[in-house]
Amino acid sequence: MLHVMTPTATRTTGAQLGYARVSTGHQSLDQQLDALTAAGVNPKRVYRDKLSGASTREQRPGLASLLDYARPGDAIVVVGIDRLGRNAAEVMTTIRELRDREIVLRSLREGIDTSNATGRMVAGVLASLAELELELGRERRAAARDARRARGQSIGRPRALDKSKVALAQRMHFSGESARTIATALGVSRATVYRVLAEQTAEAD
Repeated sequence: MLHVMTPTATRTTGAQLGYARVSTGHQSLDQQLDALTAAGVNPKRVYRDKLSGASTREQRPGLASLLDYARPGDAIVVVGIDRLGRNAAEVMTTIRELRDREIVLRSLREGIDTSNATGRMVAGVLASLAELELELGRERRAAARDARRARGQSIGRPRALDKSKVALAQRMHFSGESARTIATALGVSRATVYRVLAEQTAEAD
């Protein structure tokens, strides 16, 4: 059962719009839609997205349409602020955009309502925490890269083929075997075979 907090009294004069999102196509929006309706949002004013690995706004037509439609004084209601993006950066960006456009954000789970000072403060803190987490993540990745570099380890993605398999791919290619046959024998894609052969040719030149 979804537990939500009731935001403080609203002071908006515009439309009340809802947004619901699930991460995969087989998940149901029903629970979010019920919560938004219970909060007073007209079901016809609820924008929705069902995603499968999408992250850019162009891949989230529901959110894009909502943000295009919303005007200053309107309120956007979500079950939780995590519905505004698939990661902290997206949530933070959307919160800031709504603030800059004077659009109220209400999040039922967290009890946030940016039509009042307390809600704006909480949203600001959450956005700051998201930004801090992103910065800490960058620092952790940089530290890990430095540690691997100091140990002489590879920093980028691991190669699909090691040196012995690269040599085998070359021998098979010189013997007249097709890229499809080489790929099947080595358990990689034909694109990988083409790339490896091209790299070896470039090195030979």
